Amino acid sequence: MDHRPPHPSHRQVGEPRLPLLAVPFALIAAVTVVDVLAPPDVHLGPFLVAAPALTASFAGPRMTGFVGAVAVAAQVTVAVVRTTATDLNHTFQIIALVLISIFVTLFAHLREVHEKQLTQLRSVAEAAQEVVLRPLRDRMGPLRLASVYLAAEAEAQIGGDLYAATRTPHGTRLIVGDVRGKGLEAVGDAALVLGAFRAAAHQEADLPTLVAYLEAAVAADPDGADSADEPADDPGEAFTTAAVLDIPDREMTVRLISCGHPPPLLLRGGRVIPLEVDHPAPPLGLTRYVDTGFAPQSFSFEPGDMILLYTDGVIEARDAEGTFYPLPERAADWPGDGPDALLRHLCTDLLAHSPGGSLGDDAAMVAIERVTGA
Repeated sequence: MDHRPPHPSHRQVGEPRLPLLAVPFALIAAVTVVDVLAPPDVHLGPFLVAAPALTASFAGPRMTGFVGAVAVAAQVTVAVVRTTATDLNHTFQIIALVLISIFVTLFAHLREVHEKQLTQLRSVAEAAQEVVLRPLRDRMGPLRLASVYLAAEAEAQIGGDLYAATRTPHGTRLIVGDVRGKGLEAVGDAALVLGAFRAAAHQEADLPTLVAYLEAAVAADPDGADSADEPADDPGEAFTTAAVLDIPDREMTVRLISCGHPPPLLLRGGRVIPLEVDHPAPPLGLTRYVDTGFAPQSFSFEPGDMILLYTDGVIEARDAEGTFYPLPERAADWPGDGPDALLRHLCTDLLAHSPGGSLGDDAAMVAIERVTGA
């Protein structure tokens, strides 16, 4: 089952927060009353500037301009009651208030335009990401699977976390990875990796050949040039960490190639065992700088075992004191009731660990359980 909690809905850009609107109007009323009752040599009119300035911090330009107009009207009222609207002191106060109200209204307009652009970009990124990260099937051969994608807080950019699974004639192949960077560019790079994986996972005979194919896809020059002959302007800027797994149907093993990705966790009988490979490969896109091969390593994977794949957004989540999320320890607390229950347990615990229940980076997890030997 694929869990994809909906991203929190965004407040309509420029929509005023009604309870807050009482503050600038109360300020205008209080300053006006006190200024009228104050001694002749005491002038509180300058404090009215705070009303439109405060409104601009949470409302749109129309409401900001309206509050500014009310503040100006209040200042004129004070001038008429105390002396006259043409009094030099009050005239300069009115002029200053008008100018400042215009400026803060302009700033509110610019902020609103910027928020609309950010909202649109994030909506496009979220839509693209939903297309890229297709839901995993609940059952693939002798495996039960579950996946979850947790979006970061609304102000953070969409990340390039990725995962996919595909069947082969002899088993199941999976990938989990994390593209360096944020935003639509990262989503595009994730789509490139996933497209290459889905195209080749069921065709390539062995795991090293598959990973070499993924590396070639990531390292390829966008204009079609050979990146080995024509290196990019910023070498090393674009790369993807990935863990690629091959799980045979009739062998109680899992073969793993790790390309700079955090090690999967094997849950067995209440124990949590990191699947650390002896010879990890560099991240995809960087192998041309390092003379290395793609050597798979085999680990035992028996019926009843669970493998947890995850991205660094999980283990790098911090609590209020800056402590990283202790994934192995929390996974060990799982009571054991299938991959869905494991991910629900970890998601609840991860969000409780993060201040305000908001992650600073997107996070993805995939749980795989072998239920039969055939």
